[in-house]
Amino acid sequence: MVTARRVIGLGLAVTAALALSACGSADSISGSDESGDGGATTVKVGSAGFAESEIIAEIYAQALEAKDITVKRTMQIGQRDVYVAALEDGSIDLIPDYTGNLLQFYDDTSDASSGDEVYAALSEAVPDGFEVLDQAKAEDKDSYNVTKEFSEKHDVTSIADLANVDEKLVIGGNPELKERPYGPQGLTDVYGVAADNMSFTPINDSGGPLTVEALVNGTVNVADLFTTSPAIAENGFVTLDDPENLVLPQNVVPLINSDAATDEVVETLNAVSEKLTTESLIEMNARNQGEEKASPATIAKDWLADAGLV
Repeated sequence: MVTARRVIGLGLAVTAALALSACGSADSISGSDESGDGGATTVKVGSAGFAESEIIAEIYAQALEAKDITVKRTMQIGQRDVYVAALEDGSIDLIPDYTGNLLQFYDDTSDASSGDEVYAALSEAVPDGFEVLDQAKAEDKDSYNVTKEFSEKHDVTSIADLANVDEKLVIGGNPELKERPYGPQGLTDVYGVAADNMSFTPINDSGGPLTVEALVNGTVNVADLFTTSPAIAENGFVTLDDPENLVLPQNVVPLINSDAATDEVVETLNAVSEKLTTESLIEMNARNQGEEKASPATIAKDWLADAGLV
């Protein structure tokens, strides 16, 4: 395990505090109350504001509870700036994150590109008081997607091909995509897509059903979707190749307050990361988003049992 420690500032913006105090998961085993059987260690587990993050957070929580570690849950907190603030002020101790995006959050000047390089740079970039534990094989990247019809009409299979499209490109994605290094400006800087041939439509559901519907009905013609989304295969979308690695590797990684990173907690979470794969993420997301509508708590329980971790 690689760790990094630097001094971290305290304080949480009022809006972040309100967002955190208002959130909680109906799918978690015990809501936001403490659970487990009263071990000496209590770990406050949180998730970002989308289903996959809550599923992984539930896996972390239940794996810890299986070791008699008391867990308090606060799920669906929001986007990274909100949950990092919650980590800073101690509202939560632990949250699943993704290596590339987290690295760019802490160090947007890094030139790391491979998975190992990104993880090593991230381990150095996280502030003192935080650690990233072992990264999983599981990866969930932002990706640019078009419909099969659009791909065939414009001969588009790569992000680079977007530079040659003669109709206006309407990019759809979470609001923060507009400012991300791999957002519209990145399309221009890295792939030469003309800025005046693009517009951006914010869709605040983290690549969820609203984003999918916008791509299907033509409200947008290019959509940012997570690569583990079952909607890509279900709708026959074409995920555009990214030969210049505009989007960095995005392996799942636990981000934890150092004070909560006891030997037993670290060992437990690293065992989860060792077993977690991209294929399992896709399967779990399909259970949650498909007809079954299984809860994150149920999905986590089943995965842990199948993985032999409980």
